[in-house]
Amino acid sequence: MSPTFLDELTIEPLEVNLFRAWGREGGPGRVFGGQVAAQAVMAAQQTVEVDHQIHSLHAYFLRAGDPSVPIVYDVDRIRDGRSFSTRRVRAIQHGEAIFNLSASFHQDEAGPDHQSGIALDVPSPEDIEPARWRRGLVDVRELPPARSTDERGLVHRRMWFRVPGELPDDPAIHVAAIAYTSDHGPTGTLRLAHTDTYARDELMTASLDHCMWFHRPARADEWLLLDLEARSTAGARGLAQGTIHRQDGVLVASVAQEGMLRIRR
Repeated sequence: MSPTFLDELTIEPLEVNLFRAWGREGGPGRVFGGQVAAQAVMAAQQTVEVDHQIHSLHAYFLRAGDPSVPIVYDVDRIRDGRSFSTRRVRAIQHGEAIFNLSASFHQDEAGPDHQSGIALDVPSPEDIEPARWRRGLVDVRELPPARSTDERGLVHRRMWFRVPGELPDDPAIHVAAIAYTSDHGPTGTLRLAHTDTYARDELMTASLDHCMWFHRPARADEWLLLDLEARSTAGARGLAQGTIHRQDGVLVASVAQEGMLRIRR
């Protein structure tokens, strides 16, 4: 039977605060980092109250994941308050941490509402050819990269994405799916800033750390726009920042990732 997207998020409880999952190969001999992040979110979510949903995460990719052995997720219950809960998750293989996540969860509350940049001046996803990515588990429609030719040096990469079919209503699944896909793009955006200087195979990239802030609910089985910008590259590292919007322009999340951008010797 072919794997489904929900298979990518499946974790198995082993003991209190301990979970196990399998990672699929996302590159030669390594697990896709977005899958590890999504599974860590799912593990943390299982240790908080049902009405607490993740609002921010800060993660470090420490080692390449091995797809031939399971990943163990160890959840540390840092704090449980009346409206906020904090968790730390270590993903472990071969006795060593391969990934570390800190996440904060918030009970739903009413409050003021404001966002900037509502208009989405981009083609609709139906007008863009689908990309071959993650064996069809996520439908990605990427717009042509945008690079300014003036002193501003702007480099934008935009893509629509959604999980095909219909996902369960569980908000944790949709947040994990958004975190999963958000790791597809930042390092490539950094590489785009240097296509005039280096060929693709001359630059080695890897995700170093990943941060997300979830502002409003969204469904990952409906179209979302990931809009990324290369902010800086220096010292073999680079920073990409971006936003995630629904089709109606509503801002769903913000994302930032620092990646390695090393010249192959």
